[in-house]
Amino acid sequence: MAGEGAPQQGGVDATGLKVVVVAGTWHDEITDGLIAGAERLLDEVNADYRVVRVAGSFELPVVAKAALEYGADAAVALGVIIRGGTPHFEFVSNAATDGLTRVALDTGKPVGFGVLTLDDEQQGIDRAGLPGSKEDKGAEAADAAVRTALTLRDLRR
Repeated sequence: MAGEGAPQQGGVDATGLKVVVVAGTWHDEITDGLIAGAERLLDEVNADYRVVRVAGSFELPVVAKAALEYGADAAVALGVIIRGGTPHFEFVSNAATDGLTRVALDTGKPVGFGVLTLDDEQQGIDRAGLPGSKEDKGAEAADAAVRTALTLRDLRR
């Protein structure tokens, strides 16, 4: 299972940290679970956050970049891409992954990666932090973004 060996989440104080959660609108049940997990984690660590919805995973990088340029300390990108019978899956997955990596490097600010690339819907349900899910990728992505933002803040001191 992918979650084995995962680091402990939470337990940090992110007071004063501004985070924008950018989430796609495809596959609402899974995406809503990812958002709820990110919100739980961000509430727990006292981060100041807002949620912004975009059409899909392809749009995540441009909106995450804008959020970071407009003052957010970190972004959390949440999306769901389910494999179909065409190459569309690979194109969107690569664009989202490469785009979000570029955003983080270009802005020097963290982007928590919570884009699920799945073979089927059940894999997403298992990872969305829903009742009965094995993993909570929304919380994991938010935790990674917060911890990285705090590390960067400490390095600037």
